[in-house]
Amino acid sequence: MSLAAHLISSHFPTIKQLQCFLAVAHELNFRRAAERLSMTQPPLTRQIQSLEDLLGQPLFGRTTHKVTLTDSGHALVTKAEAILTALSALKQDAQPAAARLRIGLTRTLNFELISPLNRLLAAFHASDEMEMPSLTSAQLLQSLAKNSLDLILTGEKGPEAEDTVRYAWVYREPLRIAMPSAHPASLSENVALEALADLPLCWFPRSANPQFYDKCERYFSTLSVTLKRVREPEDSLLMLAHIARGKGFALMPQSKCTFHQAGLCYRPLADDAAKQLAIDVYAAIRADETNAAVVNALIALSQPDEPEAPAHPRV
Repeated sequence: MSLAAHLISSHFPTIKQLQCFLAVAHELNFRRAAERLSMTQPPLTRQIQSLEDLLGQPLFGRTTHKVTLTDSGHALVTKAEAILTALSALKQDAQPAAARLRIGLTRTLNFELISPLNRLLAAFHASDEMEMPSLTSAQLLQSLAKNSLDLILTGEKGPEAEDTVRYAWVYREPLRIAMPSAHPASLSENVALEALADLPLCWFPRSANPQFYDKCERYFSTLSVTLKRVREPEDSLLMLAHIARGKGFALMPQSKCTFHQAGLCYRPLADDAAKQLAIDVYAAIRADETNAAVVNALIALSQPDEPEAPAHPRV
């Protein structure tokens, strides 16, 4: 059999499987890897299992507390990176240099479910996980400053000086309440946070996103009740499983409310909270950017009128 015939007839790992493998190998955490790939954990786990079945060997050791690479997994990292690097170079060689943009996305949102933005991003010839890494806002700003990304989409506007970063408002993402479907408040079409005061709020540390954290805390301070807090688990699916059992509730971006199970439901916030707690998404480039393609991309993403920021309540 010729080499060409062998390559055509053989069953090889898919690009998606290799991308999923590398994401887990780098994060050593399935939740963070899933967020980085803008997907949920079950399909990520299936991709890894299919790859392990195809190769006939385990790539990760898994316990309830940690994920580790096996010897086979360590060996595959270098090979997978080389394969995906070669594929990336092949795609770049086929595109005009001016059309290629290095774009980073906040992992807080699932941009595939935000149709207008997803269409625009696809038009920038940067439409897969290899070209658009999903990172925290802080990581995105660091990558922008280091010139490893050209444009980023970040949740909330950072405190950077205007002489270093140029921001443009893009989109306002509504929040939803993830809550037990057995809770009486689930019967309401829009739920006020006061109605959930008997449950703890699964909440993130301020260091994860100081701007959004402070915006939420300012609103919480105006409520007639004090919300109980518990640290949200690292694993978002574990958090939602706790909520389904009546153990608490969470505030989640609308585009991330894709996981469903018995006992769990999502509800819109009551009007006042919905206005105060939405996530404002900004595009950002370096203030001294001279690449016309990058500047034009920022303009294409920009909305003409940024909505008025909610007034800060007196506390």
